[in-house]
Amino acid sequence: MLTENEIATRVLDLCFKVHRLYGPGLFEIVYEEILCYELEKAGISFKRQIGIPVVHEAVRMEIGFRADLIVEEKVLFELKSIGAFANIHYKQVLTYLKLTDLRLGVMVNFNVSLLKDGIKRVANKL
Repeated sequence: MLTENEIATRVLDLCFKVHRLYGPGLFEIVYEEILCYELEKAGISFKRQIGIPVVHEAVRMEIGFRADLIVEEKVLFELKSIGAFANIHYKQVLTYLKLTDLRLGVMVNFNVSLLKDGIKRVANKL
């Protein structure tokens, strides 16, 4: 069974492949679609656009939070195609991690010249 870091590395390798082929400038959904295709080809298990409920006391609310990808049921990926990450993006991913009880999230912004500049790890209790 792969660790969170090994999963993140495998998926990021595919992100680099996609970015090399298409570069910055596409819509987020296009990168997501291509990455999902590459994940399927590689035999990597994932769930896409997963609803994240909020549970407050005894009330479960399905209020529209969505994780772009959860890979191997261990690592959450939030894909972006934006000018730059804002602090709210980090907070969003950290909240998703807390609500899903996952330990590692990776934010990937494809709208950069060098993809390495568009990758941020977010840890929850690691």
